[in-house]
Amino acid sequence: MQRYNILWADDEIDLLKPHILFLENKGYDITPVNSGTDAIEKCEEGHFDVVFLDENMPGMSGLETLTQIKSMKPMLPVVMITKSEEEQIMEEAIGAKIADYLIKPINPSQILLSIKRILDNKRLVTEKTNLNYQQDFRNISMAFQDDMSHEEWAEMYKKLVFWELEIDGTDNRSMGEVFDMQKDEANSQFSRFIDENYESWLNDPDADKPLLSHQVMKNTVFPEVTPGDRSLFFLVIDNLRYDQWKIIEPAIQEFFTVENEDSYYSILPTTTAYSRNAIFSGMLPDQMAKKHPDLWVGEDVEEGKNNNEDKFLERQLRRNNLDYKFSYHKIKHTNEGKQLVDKIRNLAANDLNVIVYNFVDMLSHARTDMAMIRELAPDESAYRSITRSWIEHSPLIDALRIIAETGSRLIITTDHGTIRVKKPFKIIGDRNTNTNLRYKQGKNLGYEASDKVVEALRPERMHLPKVNVSTSYVFATEDQFFAYPNNYNYYVNYYKDTFQHGGVSMEEMIIPIILLNSKYGR
Repeated sequence: MQRYNILWADDEIDLLKPHILFLENKGYDITPVNSGTDAIEKCEEGHFDVVFLDENMPGMSGLETLTQIKSMKPMLPVVMITKSEEEQIMEEAIGAKIADYLIKPINPSQILLSIKRILDNKRLVTEKTNLNYQQDFRNISMAFQDDMSHEEWAEMYKKLVFWELEIDGTDNRSMGEVFDMQKDEANSQFSRFIDENYESWLNDPDADKPLLSHQVMKNTVFPEVTPGDRSLFFLVIDNLRYDQWKIIEPAIQEFFTVENEDSYYSILPTTTAYSRNAIFSGMLPDQMAKKHPDLWVGEDVEEGKNNNEDKFLERQLRRNNLDYKFSYHKIKHTNEGKQLVDKIRNLAANDLNVIVYNFVDMLSHARTDMAMIRELAPDESAYRSITRSWIEHSPLIDALRIIAETGSRLIITTDHGTIRVKKPFKIIGDRNTNTNLRYKQGKNLGYEASDKVVEALRPERMHLPKVNVSTSYVFATEDQFFAYPNNYNYYVNYYKDTFQHGGVSMEEMIIPIILLNSKYGR
């Protein structure tokens, strides 16, 4: 077992001999000194894992000593010990980035707890997390054998994300491989669940069904709008998975409290052209194509598929007889995000403000196209880390702060998630077949029949448009991606381990939707 070196500075160090003996018996090596000057000299001479520092020493005070130690060794944990409970001293110590703050009189257990919290925290958290996950592993595996409802699948996905983030925070991620296998099994079972139930959700009025993309605004957003009162901001962050929401949540909770965290299911295909247009139109894809042919852009057209969201939203409001004063903004570049920040206070006069942020979508595409991004985000953990860094440094966090300052309410959601694809699935299509790696639409699609895909041989049953009479759709499941045989090795090498969307997985289909209230009040 690793032994730790502890420096303890106190002008009454001799009186602390019982405490020192107690810690030495626990396996710690203690170096006692009785002044701040001596503490600084010892830090210059050797290595210590933690410093205990009395605040009220004659000569150089504890706070002065702390400042010099931190200037020499910024990462060295320092625990301040003091008789004083003055707020100013506490604030100065905290501002100097102390690791802990103890009030005299102290007992050996307090000291030991502080050491373990600082030095053994990672090991203890790892051991406890691994033990707890092992205990829950069986419960999760048993649940897969049950006939789970859509609510239970949503809760299962949230539980798996919880464990993924917990294991991600442990040393060497020793349970990571076991967890990955369990999540793969979950997605396999989830795909079967979708294959068996999705059509009934869209066609059977009596089916037990979740909230779907085209119902989000009518069922979740519009009821929260209070015309003439507080403004509601509806923020759609493209491609934001539930695990990414949990990663950025702490930054957003600086300004907002979470009133309700819920989920809905994305329609298929899980792409912007279908799922996000469904949100803003309040319609399924075949209805959009039929009733709004001037706005709907089909697979057979090269034009951008999501350029008419504001018009779809305007028509949905009109259809529901909602005379809201509203705005719509799509942010695709940093400069556009900065311009939005300057407008927020004026926008707060509107009943409803819709903001679409495309960063996470751009990140997933950049990871596919740019070698540097692949190096920066080689796995799920790093991908989440980049998402966290983005939210902390983007104009969006400034916009959210100002939204909170205006007392406005906020709903955050996305249109679909992404999944890291690993296994190629061979498919043949003609030159008119779409290019998406997680779903294909076309005529005479050639592939081996398998339970690894979800088929829409009769697209009208999934409320999908038909370009011609023989059009069909097929969706990849789990962590697969479609690859053409004539370019097979290129597809496999270029797209393996990239983040894609359009198919059937928990990550793509189970969507977070969060209602937040400003911490600033009104």
